[in-house]
Amino acid sequence: MAAGRQPTPAPALWSAETALADAALAKVRRRLLPFLFLLYIVNYMDRINVGFASLRMNHDLGLSDQVFGVGAGLFFIGYFIFEIPSNLILARVGARTWIARIMITWGLVAIAMMFVRGERSFYALRFLLGVAEAGFFPGVVLYLGWWFPERERARAIALFMTATAIAGIVVGPISGALLMMHGFLGIKGWQWLFAMEGFPAMVLGLVVALWLPDRPDEARWLSASERGALAEALAREGALRDTGARHTLGEAFLDARVWLLAAIYFGFVMGVYGVNLWLPQIVSDFGLGGDFAIGVITAIPSVGAAICMVKVGRASDRSGARRRYLVLALSVGALGLLLSAITRNPYLELATISISFAGIFSALGPFWAIPNLFLGGAAAAGGIALINSLGNLGGFVGPTLMGYMKQTTGSFAGGLALLALGIAGAAALSMLVPRATNS
Repeated sequence: MAAGRQPTPAPALWSAETALADAALAKVRRRLLPFLFLLYIVNYMDRINVGFASLRMNHDLGLSDQVFGVGAGLFFIGYFIFEIPSNLILARVGARTWIARIMITWGLVAIAMMFVRGERSFYALRFLLGVAEAGFFPGVVLYLGWWFPERERARAIALFMTATAIAGIVVGPISGALLMMHGFLGIKGWQWLFAMEGFPAMVLGLVVALWLPDRPDEARWLSASERGALAEALAREGALRDTGARHTLGEAFLDARVWLLAAIYFGFVMGVYGVNLWLPQIVSDFGLGGDFAIGVITAIPSVGAAICMVKVGRASDRSGARRRYLVLALSVGALGLLLSAITRNPYLELATISISFAGIFSALGPFWAIPNLFLGGAAAAGGIALINSLGNLGGFVGPTLMGYMKQTTGSFAGGLALLALGIAGAAALSMLVPRATNS
């Protein structure tokens, strides 16, 4: 050390390191989140576009409401079976390789949906689409935990998951327009829909393989000092969490909090997909226009949901009160769906569904910030996948219930009421989530 030079005080070193980590996080938000956001829009689009295809496909292929409901939900059975193995493989081989594989295979199956010829092929391809997509969402949640500290995580997850709401805004008008291509080159409109909306997944999968960095130390768009500061901040937080965290797969599976979160997620996934996959037909019953108009109208509930998701995620991060925001959001979602089941006015029904969407989707940020508070290592990969896979079985139950109720009663009201009950149950269970999830 040169004569007369005083060592930098420890608080100053800490402050400089924190500033570097914050600068790195700002770059991560700009570089990673928009790209992951785009991937999830395409993911969600290929998951729910069958609802728009049903406006014409069901009639062309002679699919009943009950058959459509079961087929739409079979996606989640394939998803459930392969979710945990897929996420464990991602944790081992890295996000870049495995997310690219997931996207390319689901793109191929999504395009193959244009060749559906009847009940059996519809069931088979929806199941295979679930198999192909398994691991994408929990893999990205796990991946975000490798990049964002806990104080930023709910906001990052909420920004990423806003894609589910934005997809609802984008997919409706696009799907409506593609349905209007009916007869072009001798291809039906719903076939054009599957072909054109499956292709982007394959292209983006190749981009992932070439560009996505697995960890901060691989991000060439961060300076060496920024990479070091961010890695140090994440390691320091991990060390603090490690004293009470579960690390092995067995520990995750035996943790009651994992199963509680899975039960909560089941309730509101049942509502999300029960409504989303049937929303085009619900709106069609309003009698307010043709295919394109239906697509535009179905986008309305997603607008408010997108805004509320970000605001609630930010508020959850600032307060750290994950449980409070989770309970409140799910309660609003249940109330909105219950009101939509009661009203008979199409404008009021659309308004109440919009309220429900705002509540349900706003719960996602606080919810997915919780598992990383008490899971680490293999437990995080397996636990998050277990929560997501078990919860996503609600995606089979919701659409199937709606199809059964529609076919037996001729109305969506009974189905909407049952979905509201499921979300209310999720809200009630959320009150059991411990306040201190790291103990």
